[in-house]
Amino acid sequence: MLLLARKTSQMALHMSVAFAVTYICTGSLATGGLAAILEPVCNVVLLPLHDKLWSKAQARRRTENHPTLARQAI
Repeated sequence: MLLLARKTSQMALHMSVAFAVTYICTGSLATGGLAAILEPVCNVVLLPLHDKLWSKAQARRRTENHPTLARQAI
């Protein structure tokens, strides 16, 4: 339950920041609202990809630095 509250709070913060920055830059409520909707959608799509790429980079770094440890893990 606490995780759900945290994620909801994070989403609200992202949406608020996206709306505020866009509204300040454009003066348009519609454009600010669009940015507030699109920003979290982009995060939902891109953040898992970002995490996956970082995991691959870390695994590659471990393999390059400690080849014997990498073979033992297989």
